[in-house]
Amino acid sequence: MARFIDEQKRTHMCGELRAGDVGREVVLFGWVARRRDLGGCVFIDLRDREGVAQVIFDATWRPAAPAPDDGQQIAAASALASEMRREWVIGVRGLVVHRGENVNPDLPTGEIELRALEAAVFNRAETPPFSLGDQVDASDELRLEHRYLDLRRPPLQHVLRLRHEINQATRHYLAEQGCLELETPMMVKYTPGGARNFLVPSRLSPGKFYALAESPQLFKQLFMVAGFDRYFQIVKCFRDEDLRLDRQPEFTQIDIELSFCTEQDVFRIVEGLMFRIFEAAGAADLRALYPAGQFPRMSFADSLRRYGNDKPDLRFGLELVDLTDIVIEHGGGAVPPLAALAAKFRDGTYRREHPAEVVKALVIPASAGLSRKQLEQLEAGLREIKGFVGLGRAKLGDDGSWTGSAFAKQVTDGLRAALGDACRAGPGDIICFQFGPPAVVDPALAKLRLDLGRRLGLVPEHGSGGKWQFLWVVGPPLFERDPDSGRLVAAHHAFTRPRDEHLSWLESDPDRVLCYRYDLVLNGFEIGGGSIRVHDPAVQRRIFAALGIGEDEASEKFGFLLRALRSGAPPHGGIAIGMDRLAMLVAEAQSLRDVIPFPKTNQGVDLMSGAPVPVAAEQLAELRIRSAAGERETGG
Repeated sequence: MARFIDEQKRTHMCGELRAGDVGREVVLFGWVARRRDLGGCVFIDLRDREGVAQVIFDATWRPAAPAPDDGQQIAAASALASEMRREWVIGVRGLVVHRGENVNPDLPTGEIELRALEAAVFNRAETPPFSLGDQVDASDELRLEHRYLDLRRPPLQHVLRLRHEINQATRHYLAEQGCLELETPMMVKYTPGGARNFLVPSRLSPGKFYALAESPQLFKQLFMVAGFDRYFQIVKCFRDEDLRLDRQPEFTQIDIELSFCTEQDVFRIVEGLMFRIFEAAGAADLRALYPAGQFPRMSFADSLRRYGNDKPDLRFGLELVDLTDIVIEHGGGAVPPLAALAAKFRDGTYRREHPAEVVKALVIPASAGLSRKQLEQLEAGLREIKGFVGLGRAKLGDDGSWTGSAFAKQVTDGLRAALGDACRAGPGDIICFQFGPPAVVDPALAKLRLDLGRRLGLVPEHGSGGKWQFLWVVGPPLFERDPDSGRLVAAHHAFTRPRDEHLSWLESDPDRVLCYRYDLVLNGFEIGGGSIRVHDPAVQRRIFAALGIGEDEASEKFGFLLRALRSGAPPHGGIAIGMDRLAMLVAEAQSLRDVIPFPKTNQGVDLMSGAPVPVAAEQLAELRIRSAAGERETGG
């Protein structure tokens, strides 16, 4: 082995060899991906991160101009090849030759093969528990348990190389824009609100805890106060949240903050970054898709009205229709629940600006040809929405009549016709109704729309389907109401700047205040979000007052930032882009786990290392911590 490592240095990666290398003597290192013994000749597919090269071990073969030791070394290499098995780590010195008529067009190295002159085995690996090819039939659990093997598979190697390209493109582009790559602390002060934090006990301050940063938000604002003007960081963040397809407890984001900027300045930099990333990744030519160099904008209110959420997938239509005004105009059209809703608007119980209940619909075209069973399956999928009780449906006849609806005999002709016109529904179309609180109606119809899009083949189950639809969603409310207490809370965070024209409503009508916040959406996924920040201490005090946060509480939670704002803070704003989610979309992967080297399960467990694990009582005692779980297990 020492001869190969010390004397015989690797000359090429396996996937680099081409027809132009014929006649060259090369040295390759890698893993045995496949072995075929044809009786006298052993064929090895040798794999490294750059690809695969075919190596032939033939004891009878000799080069045209053999060296004195070639015969002995070729024979020894062939004998060694007869022992080799999958995933053994080997080194090979050989001569590149052309395959002649046996060219493999499916391989970049398919025109050549390596005739082995000498070989060494570095590691006689155990047989892997699953195949390491492009396709794998092993369970996710088994793959995560042996992630170091799973990562040898070409698809995952490709994805992680893609992440590298995204990282490099990000750094180069943002540096060109004058941004400095600066670091922020990972262990920070715990501040209530927002996502749940992971806590870290302090041994030197018994009974006190750090929080793992869920984002560098406050610190990047301090960089602006400090005069660094433009900052970025590719940073690890931590949130103790329930997991799902596009969420992990530790994740990476591209963090950007700019001084003396507007929303448009942030948009310009981020749009340029997306163009650069997609170019570097070879995913798409975004400049051809967006020749003006800008992504479309949509107001938060329009997004909810037309699509039921603030991250619409614009690759297909099926827009929602708000029917609330029509129902009010017709007094509910003799349908009891709709009549009750209309009455509340008419007597002033509900406000039109912030309705407590709405009526919306989505039309399934007749061409979909969905059966009753299929419609019931779609409705069953909506039961995960909190508060959802059922989906109203009406199929239109040739004369505009309703069939398959519980309200078909009750609804007035006027309301039925008006609803059909508003929905632009024709014979055979099915109108799906939802009425009730927006917090139920919007997510239910948004999910129905997405489920229909996949079922009708308008979008694939995963991946882009060759379409890349970016969208800026802008101008959401600054505040929202806590569903349990009705108390005003910050919709994003308390340092988001209100729209200038809405400042006068902070005290008189805070529900109407919109803010300079924005989300970047791609194919129905939110890949970035940010805001213009509050830099004026007087405005910040007014926002705290609207939230019921007094001077003492504000100082306790955010004292260091408030002191900084009073020390000469420039106008500033920024954005955080989810690197993992962006990589998942660019790579056409099915989940975040496919683009993170060492991910956790949906229960937050690392199956490979076994984390999290219990901690010894002595270590807990050193930290002045007692484990309630441990006491329950021991009966203490």
